[in-house]
Amino acid sequence: MQEAARIQELREYRILDTLPEKELDELVEITSAINDAPICLLTFIDKDRQWFKSVKGLATRETLRQDSFCRHALEFPKEVLVVTDPCNDPRFKNNPFVVGLPGIKFYAGAPLETPKGYVLGTLCIIDTKPREFSDNQKKALQLLAKKAMDYLETRKQLLDQDDLLEHNITRLRKLTDQAPGAIYQLELSPDGRLHFPFISKGFATIHPMLDPQLLKENAEVAFTVIHPDDVEMVRQSLIDSFTQLTNWEVEYRVLEEEGEVHWHWSNAKPERKEDGTVVWYGTFQDITQRKEYIQTLEQILFDISHVMRKPVATLLGLTTALQSYPMDPSTLHTYVDHIQAVSKEMDAFIHQLNDTYQQTITKVTKSNGQE
Repeated sequence: MQEAARIQELREYRILDTLPEKELDELVEITSAINDAPICLLTFIDKDRQWFKSVKGLATRETLRQDSFCRHALEFPKEVLVVTDPCNDPRFKNNPFVVGLPGIKFYAGAPLETPKGYVLGTLCIIDTKPREFSDNQKKALQLLAKKAMDYLETRKQLLDQDDLLEHNITRLRKLTDQAPGAIYQLELSPDGRLHFPFISKGFATIHPMLDPQLLKENAEVAFTVIHPDDVEMVRQSLIDSFTQLTNWEVEYRVLEEEGEVHWHWSNAKPERKEDGTVVWYGTFQDITQRKEYIQTLEQILFDISHVMRKPVATLLGLTTALQSYPMDPSTLHTYVDHIQAVSKEMDAFIHQLNDTYQQTITKVTKSNGQE
C-alpha cells in the first residue's frame, strides 16, 4: 500500500519521460564537479524501472528497477546511501552494472523526499574506482538533493496552477458560449488600432456575416455591417468612452445579408492600461425583438388614447342623453341600438389589440428561445 501511494505521488509530479530541463542539468553538473565524480544522475524510481531525468557520464536514460542502486534508498528518506565496496556487498555484487559496464566501484545517493515523506528517487554520484565519502560530502549531497526537490515542488505547483487555470478557462468558455448575445473584450490603443482580444461564440449568431477571427485582428471590420446612418454615431460614442472612461452604451442598426435591418445594443465598461490603451469588457445584444415589442406597446397606447376616443365619446353622449331627456320606447330602442353598435366596435378593437399583443409576445418568446 505504501509503495502504491509513492508511485501515485511520483505520477503527480509529472516528471517521468519529460525533456531535459536546464536547471536540473546544471545541478547535476555542479554535483559531479564538486565531488569529482565521472557519473552523476537525477533518478526516479518507477514501478518497474529507474528513469534518469538528468544524466552525466552515461548514455542510457533508464534501467530496470531491480538493477538500480537507488531503489535501496527508498527505505531511508533521511539518509544518504553510500556503497564503498559493491563487489563485496550482497545487495550489489551480482549487479550487471558492477560485474559489467560501467563497472561501479562506488555509489552515493541522497533521497528526493516529498513534503509527504515519499522518496521519488535520488541525486546520486557513481565512480568506477573505490573512494571514501566524508560526512561533509554527505551533507553537501543532501543539500543539493533538497535543491532538486525544491525545484520539482515549484514545478509541480506551476503545473497544478496551469491545470486549474485551464479548467477555469474551459468553464468560462462554456458559460460565455451559452450566454445570450456575445461577450467581448475590445481594445483601442492610443495610435488608433482597434481589435478584439476575445469574442464569445455567440458573436457568430448575432453577426453571421462577420468572421470572428478576422475581427480579433481588426475590429474596424465590424463597422462594415452597421447602418450607414449610424456609423459616425457609434464611432463618436466609442471615442467619448475612450477619452472620458465612461461606460460605452449605444444602440444602433445593422444590415443583415438579406438587407433586413436589426437593432443591436452594446454595453461595456472601460479600463485604461499604463500604455494608454483602453480595454472594454462588455456584451453585444440583438435587441430587434425588444424594439418591436416596445413599438407594439407604444402603438397600443396610441390606439387606446386616440382610436378609442371617438367611440368612448359617443357612449358618453348617448348615456348623457338617456339621463337628461324623457324618451318614448321607439327612441329609447334606437339609442340602445347605437350603444350596442358602439360597444361591439370597441370590443372588436380590444380583441384586435389583444391579438397584436399576443403575436408580439409569441415572436419575442420564440426569438429568445432560439438565442
